[in-house]
Amino acid sequence: MPSLTVHYPARMDRQQEFVLRTLEERDIRFVRLWFTDVLGYLKSVAVAPAELEGAFADGIGFDGSAIQGFARAYESDMIAKPDPATFQVLPWENPRGEHYSARMFCDITMPDGSPSWADPRYVLTRALSRAAVGGFTCYVHPEIEFYLLRDLPDNGSEPVPADSGGYFDQASHDAALHFRRHTIEALEQMGISVEFSHHEGAPGQQEIDLRYADALTMADNIMTFRYVVKEVAITQGVRASFMPKPYTAQPGSAMHTHMSLFEGDRNAFHDDDDPYELSTTGRAFVAGVLVHARELTAVTNQWVNSYKRLIIGGEAPTAVCWGHANRSALVRVPMYSPGKASSRRVEIRTPDSACNPYLAFAVILAAGLRGVQQNYELQPAAEDDVWSLSEHERRAAGYAPLPQNLSEALVEMENSELVAETLGEHVFDFFLRNKRAEWDNYRRYVTPYELRTYLPVL
Repeated sequence: MPSLTVHYPARMDRQQEFVLRTLEERDIRFVRLWFTDVLGYLKSVAVAPAELEGAFADGIGFDGSAIQGFARAYESDMIAKPDPATFQVLPWENPRGEHYSARMFCDITMPDGSPSWADPRYVLTRALSRAAVGGFTCYVHPEIEFYLLRDLPDNGSEPVPADSGGYFDQASHDAALHFRRHTIEALEQMGISVEFSHHEGAPGQQEIDLRYADALTMADNIMTFRYVVKEVAITQGVRASFMPKPYTAQPGSAMHTHMSLFEGDRNAFHDDDDPYELSTTGRAFVAGVLVHARELTAVTNQWVNSYKRLIIGGEAPTAVCWGHANRSALVRVPMYSPGKASSRRVEIRTPDSACNPYLAFAVILAAGLRGVQQNYELQPAAEDDVWSLSEHERRAAGYAPLPQNLSEALVEMENSELVAETLGEHVFDFFLRNKRAEWDNYRRYVTPYELRTYLPVL
């Protein structure tokens, strides 16, 4: 079993003092220290409030070799350092109606205090530091889709959706009657602002859009969001899944990601004189994302199942192009608020809601910044419905296809200097090895489709 060691003493800053005072005033009994592994799974260790002062000073020691992608057995000692700026009381109550637990995200360090190169949060922090050198702050606004299901079947069959609603339906539910309202209330109790929520296009499919925040805060918020959504679903007698494509005949679940760069209070993507109100910086950023799109896909769409969503007719991008109102494009420049400088942003439509947000934001930002730094030229916008074009027509229009499966995406990633530099050697190597193993396991598996199709006739 992995061992835990608490390290003690030290000096307090104001945020740490606020946390300790809040724990005492609200009689919080447990503090959950959260971090993610390389694949984006949430990890947690609970400590008593009395131990938190020591955790702030020296962190919580743990066995890194027991965490996916963190360390090898002979270099396993690692430290989780709670970030007091991420402190929030969890919205769950005990039978007396009292909130009894809180959470903080952690930065992972080595025993000598140096950052762990395996920590996805540090990968994003490094990418944001590079943006800051250029004078930029990155803001993100995600549209997160997921399914509400009656249950999670363990026999490999398709799950039953929790409702029969469609896009924007005010659906009547006989299960999880007020799921979105309860979820939004729980998120807002934790200081996570929700901008919109609605029923998505397929039975059981939901979308909740989080209000924009800086990229690191948003990655933390997305990890919290996925946890809260699943917990609220269970209290409503249903289950939630962020699997990219749980149904053959229904759309997959995306995480359309809106990004903007600010220089101080000025939106660096805005230009009144451009037809799309998109500045030279914004155009170069989009060009960077497009030039490197195939290299990024393994990170933004990291599961075998992710590529069942990225198919023609699946309401997801399948080719490298950009547009304005064109929802078949990989990057879109929305015009919801013309003339409003602060709202100018670009929408990257590739990521699914099961990606690791720290790594996904890091590689998208790195690609966009490469475009800005090297003055990439943005090609003309796609006016076609790319989904309706034949493969020959796409090639003639110059639209490169996205990788069609995880194996193809990994080949593109492996040859990408940009992704290797952004993720760092440790994360880059582990990610490739882990995903190749996933692909090999998938290739060996004989599917029900093959048995139904071939067994009777061959």
